[in-house]
Amino acid sequence: MANSADLIFEIGTEELPPKALKTLAEALKLEFLAGLGKAELTHGAVELFATPRRLALLIRACSLRQPDRQTERRGPTVQSAFDRDGSPSKAAEGFARSCGVNLSALMRVQTDKGECLAFVLQERGKIASELLPGIAETALNRLPIPKRMRWGSSETEFVRPVQWLLFLHGSEIVSCTLLGAIAGNITHGHRFHHPEPIVIQSPCDYAGLLLQPGHVIPSFDSRKETIRKLVERSAETLGGFADLDEDLLDEVTALNEWPVPILGSFESRFLDVPNEALVLTMKQNQKYFPLFDGDRNLMNHFITIANIDSPRPELIKEGNERVVRPRLTDAMFFWHQDGKRRLEDRLGSLKHLVFQKQLGSMYDKSVRVSSLASLIAAHIDADPQLAGRAGLLSRCDLMTEMVYEFPEMQGIMGRYQAGRDGESHLLAQAMDEFYMPRFSGDQLPTSGIGIAISIADKVDTLIGIFGIGLKPSGDKDPFALRRAALGVLRIILEHKLDIDLLVLLQQAEAGFNGAFNSDSLISHVYDFMVDRLRGIYLEKGFSPDLFESVSALRLSSFSDFDARLRAVASFQNLDEAGSLAAANKRIRNILRKVGISDSLPVDTSLFQETAESVLHQQLTSLKTLIEPLLMKREYQSVLMELSALRSSIDLFFDKVMVMADQIDIRMNRLALLQDVSTQFLKVADISCLQAQN
Repeated sequence: MANSADLIFEIGTEELPPKALKTLAEALKLEFLAGLGKAELTHGAVELFATPRRLALLIRACSLRQPDRQTERRGPTVQSAFDRDGSPSKAAEGFARSCGVNLSALMRVQTDKGECLAFVLQERGKIASELLPGIAETALNRLPIPKRMRWGSSETEFVRPVQWLLFLHGSEIVSCTLLGAIAGNITHGHRFHHPEPIVIQSPCDYAGLLLQPGHVIPSFDSRKETIRKLVERSAETLGGFADLDEDLLDEVTALNEWPVPILGSFESRFLDVPNEALVLTMKQNQKYFPLFDGDRNLMNHFITIANIDSPRPELIKEGNERVVRPRLTDAMFFWHQDGKRRLEDRLGSLKHLVFQKQLGSMYDKSVRVSSLASLIAAHIDADPQLAGRAGLLSRCDLMTEMVYEFPEMQGIMGRYQAGRDGESHLLAQAMDEFYMPRFSGDQLPTSGIGIAISIADKVDTLIGIFGIGLKPSGDKDPFALRRAALGVLRIILEHKLDIDLLVLLQQAEAGFNGAFNSDSLISHVYDFMVDRLRGIYLEKGFSPDLFESVSALRLSSFSDFDARLRAVASFQNLDEAGSLAAANKRIRNILRKVGISDSLPVDTSLFQETAESVLHQQLTSLKTLIEPLLMKREYQSVLMELSALRSSIDLFFDKVMVMADQIDIRMNRLALLQDVSTQFLKVADISCLQAQN
């Protein structure tokens, strides 16, 4: 007799919110399978389905019942269960009654409390049909629905009104009522192509019957790939290619059950508007796929996906063209209106736009960024005067109609408007680069002016927000300070900029005219940025101990930090590394215990052991070799030279009693060890390194 059968669960609804569909489907799968696991119902492969009107799971070979279980119950100790004559106590009799058996059916087991009475209960597993309704209900209740709705006179709540419930285990209906719907073996196809009910006799028939005759592609992933191919083929007919944005693809997939591509167009005069604004209009408002030619120029064509195979697709085409035209007209109007004023004409308006009530207006912030950007530009061989002007104009595009309508055009509109104003090409480019990187993995500014104003703005924000005590806590980061710190770090590291971060933070703090406690503030911001730096290097595969060995030096140049870290990573592969790391750890512990921090001179006349002289002589000769290497930041070569000290250090610890009774001998030996530690610390604190396997 079969002990498992395929299971299909489908909740049919009114149209689900498209941006949430994928998340809801994945959450349903996760929660349903968690319920099966908790109930000890085993299963095979799982297939997920999600369309605008349904969430469904096909679970192969789902157990028909739970496995039988043995449960051992323990009662009183034998000593307390019987008196000296062997007669049972009330405790023993009560335990037997609670187990529903006679005293003779109890057994004795050894425990850490001694010998106890016990009873093994044979528990028959429940059949799946009794458990599945509760599993499904729990899964539905745990879906991430921020705001549930009611419908009709019912008190039932869900993301959208529920229309039907399909619930089969094998060929049997799982009897239950969920969200006001009674479980059955009926599903429904496309709202227009096949509105009639579809009877599902077996779970494995589900997907095939929805496809034909149902005119529904039930798999989200399959439907998405179908749409991708349809769009690509349609674009090829015009000799172009489509902007196949993955988020847009997901949203369009969530809007359609039976996708059909429709090619539309608009008047070429609209192409005079910045292409980014047209693309935003088509993608965000209309869910269209914009088309580009071989030179990546926007074409006056788009592709939309209809959820119906219409006998007259030209009507759908005309309807979409009619709907998009007013939006494109609005974009053109904003573009022309904004062109009537220069960016610098809008600078005064920033005084009425608050950055943060304790930190002033956007105008105040622009003035600070302008000053700081000039200082950065001078350090990285960019034009300080141009950087200052770019910083001053950087937020003026916030006051344009275009950015008001399309917030995503920040920076982009600044670039276009600066070009219209006759500003230099570098300044125009910097207006866009000012916001880079906008998100994780985004491109970085490439021009010197763009780099200067991007770093200046982010550092100003970090100092200002930390200064008023609003640093991030937990997952709350309303001013995106983590993103700002990561942006600065990426720019510095990937462009190999030798910027002194502590000096930069001090310069940024000076822009607030003494409003904060600068010493503690700069330390807090520095530590915050180092924490973000740790994440960057851990993602790259560097171990935590490697990072700690360099961060212990509290370096202010992160390009220098990177050079040291990579040198220590190479050093760690040497045979001598483990021994030298252990020796440095031992030296640091000794010096810490005796409280020596200041540099002490070494007196060779106080040497008593040959091992002292050998170590000192080798160390002295190495200093001459490594000083020029340190000047050139050739840290890997420095560590290679210092690795030669291994045998001398080992001999020293083997032959020399560091904590000698005679105080001058002891202090001289401590001075020698301090000198050893100091030479390694010129690169990193290798005492942090862990032994390699």
